[in-house]
Amino acid sequence: MIWGSTWLFIKLGLRDLPPFTFVGLRFLLASSILGLVIYFRKIPLPKDRRDWRFMAWTGFLCFTVNYGLVFWGEQYISSGLAALLNATMPFFGMLIAHHFLPTERITPVKIGGVVLGTAGVGLIFSNQLRLQGTLALLASSGIVVGALAAAYANVLVKLRGKHLNPTVLSAGQMLFGFPPLLLTGMLTEGNPLHLNWTPLAIGALVYLTILGSCVAFMLYFWMLQRIQVTNALLLLLVMPLIAVTLGKLVNGEELTWRILVGGACIIAGVAATIFRQNVSLKLKARQKTTTEAMHAS
Repeated sequence: MIWGSTWLFIKLGLRDLPPFTFVGLRFLLASSILGLVIYFRKIPLPKDRRDWRFMAWTGFLCFTVNYGLVFWGEQYISSGLAALLNATMPFFGMLIAHHFLPTERITPVKIGGVVLGTAGVGLIFSNQLRLQGTLALLASSGIVVGALAAAYANVLVKLRGKHLNPTVLSAGQMLFGFPPLLLTGMLTEGNPLHLNWTPLAIGALVYLTILGSCVAFMLYFWMLQRIQVTNALLLLLVMPLIAVTLGKLVNGEELTWRILVGGACIIAGVAATIFRQNVSLKLKARQKTTTEAMHAS
C-alpha cells in the first residue's frame, strides 16, 4: 500500500521540484532519520569493511540507479505507467535468483506466474507509449533498466545481507545511494535552496521520506530475510494496481479496460505463484512428519 502510493507522490512533487535533487533529498533525509533510530535504539553497526562495501554497492544499484531513473522518467510518463514498468522487477529477479540462489530455482509455476503478471503489465501500457512519444519511450526504457539494477541488488541482499539488521541495511544503502543523486542535481538543476518549495512539494517530500523510505524499506528488508526473494519481488506486482487507481482518483490519469484486464492478470500471477508454493511447503512438511513418524515407530 505504501509503495503503491509513492508513485503518485513522486508525480506530484515533480510538478515543482527537479528529479535528481528531489530524490537525492528524499534519501538524504531518510538516511538521517534512520541514523537517529539506530543511535537511540543502540543498534550495533557492522564492523567488517566488506559489509560496508556491500551496502555501498547495493545502495548504488537500488537507490542511485533505480530511483534516479524512476524520478527522471516520471517527468515524461504517468505515475501508473512508471509503476507498471517497474513491475518487470520480478522477472529479472527470478532469472538472477536462479543463478545465485540454489534454493530459488526457476520452476514452471514461477515462470507462469511472472509471465502472467508481466503480460498484465504489458497489456496495461500497450497503447500508452504510442500516445506519449520518444521521450516516453526513453523514460520507460530507463525505468526498466532501473528495475533490473534493483532486482540484482535484492538478490545480493538475500545472498549476502541476511546477517545485517534491516534498519542498518536500509540506512546504509540510502547513505551511499543519495550523494551521486544530489551531486548530479546540484550540477544540473541548481542550488536546492533556490527551488520552488511549494506546500505540495514539501508534503510529497515528507511523505516519501518517512513512509515511502524509512517505514517501507525497513519492512521490506525484514520480510526479505524471511521469504524467497522471488516471492518478495512478485508482491511488487500488486503496486501498479494501487498506483493506477490513485493516479485516476487524484491526478485524473487514464483508467481503461486494459488496466482492468491487465490488473486481473497481475493478481492471478501473484496468487498462482504464492498459493502453489504454500501448497508445496505444506506437502513437504507432511512428508517430513510422516517420515519421522515411521522412523519412530
